[in-house]
Amino acid sequence: MPTEYNPDLKIYSNKLRKEMTDAERRIWKHIRGKQIKNLQFYRQKIIGSYIVDFYCPEANIVIEIDGGQHFEAKGLCEDKIRDKYLSSLGFKVLRFNNLEVLQNTEGVYQKLLEEL
Repeated sequence: MPTEYNPDLKIYSNKLRKEMTDAERRIWKHIRGKQIKNLQFYRQKIIGSYIVDFYCPEANIVIEIDGGQHFEAKGLCEDKIRDKYLSSLGFKVLRFNNLEVLQNTEGVYQKLLEEL
């Protein structure tokens, strides 16, 4: 992981950790405590000037759980820039939407297993 990050995001990152969405909680329940292939995941991790939902350093994977704002023009554009930046650091970005996580948790989990 890059050693440089925006320290101003620390307070916001902590807040997001305490106020996870239902979809984020569902994913976290399945990946916390090295449940998948003994890999450590972190939640609401600061990378550069971004806070990613979940991050696995050993696998260089970032998981993003997208709400409705990510499907509007502005959100799509911002996500494209963010994904390009994260990819340039060597991370693979996996995106799932809230509905997908809540209605097909097992499918999302299987996709994650395949990627790992």
